Amino acid sequence: MSLGSYLFRKMCTRSDTARDSGLTTPAEIERFDDIKYGSDPKWNLLDVYRPKAAAGRKLPVIVSFHGGGWVYGDKGVYQYYCMELAKQGFAVVNYSYRLAPKFRHPAPFEDTNEVFAWLMENAAKYGFDTDNIFAVGDSAGAMGIALYACILTSADYAEKYSFKPPKGLTIKGLALNCGIYDAEHFCTVKTLRDYLPKRSSGDTLADLTVIKHVTKDFPPSFIMTANCDHLRSESPLLEKALQERGVPCVFREYGDENTQLYHVFHCNIKTPEAAQANKDECDFFRSLI
Repeated sequence: MSLGSYLFRKMCTRSDTARDSGLTTPAEIERFDDIKYGSDPKWNLLDVYRPKAAAGRKLPVIVSFHGGGWVYGDKGVYQYYCMELAKQGFAVVNYSYRLAPKFRHPAPFEDTNEVFAWLMENAAKYGFDTDNIFAVGDSAGAMGIALYACILTSADYAEKYSFKPPKGLTIKGLALNCGIYDAEHFCTVKTLRDYLPKRSSGDTLADLTVIKHVTKDFPPSFIMTANCDHLRSESPLLEKALQERGVPCVFREYGDENTQLYHVFHCNIKTPEAAQANKDECDFFRSLI
């Protein structure tokens, strides 16, 4: 692991621990933890969160592809954010995936494909409405879930991967938060370099550039950034690419001259700004049902 990725992990661990200090499982949420979805006993685990008031009912489902620069994070880091989404009337699947540099591209996509296969196979048990599957991702996770959506909607792009998506899977809408959509312009980022295959070339970066692979069939998307997000310039690139292909999308930048909001601010569920952004995205999903 590069020094940059090591320091990034340390910084994120410290900041996320402080962010979530004092949080507990909301009383209105039922959770199913540490469900195995793949062969890796450490990383291939997921949680499901549902509102208790919806017991016995089939719910639209949100799958969360967590951020962390491909080298950091797991479902524990994202549990409180995901439970906030569940409180708004969704079943939420929160999963861990294999991290770089031990596991490199395309390991997270292989894992994500297994998560969706698990979802389709276990829909009846956990009350998932498979006609209304949505997904969220932030930072590297926004890039990741957008690329997985490209696999589902572009036959040419899907050929770059050895796995096959589960039969009948359609992602009805995406919420893409503070993401990278032009990987070629971020080739010097240490965490991304640690994620790329050791013998990768410029072709790999092109393969990871979302705006090159979106088609007219890409899911309707809510694209979000913040006024002080260091990746702020990326979101308009995706908005433009989707508009050019006729894909319905909403672009929102949060914060104003009196409120400075930073990268993935929406994960800090203690703040009113996060509550508003997360509600807006759930409202967007509801508009597609």
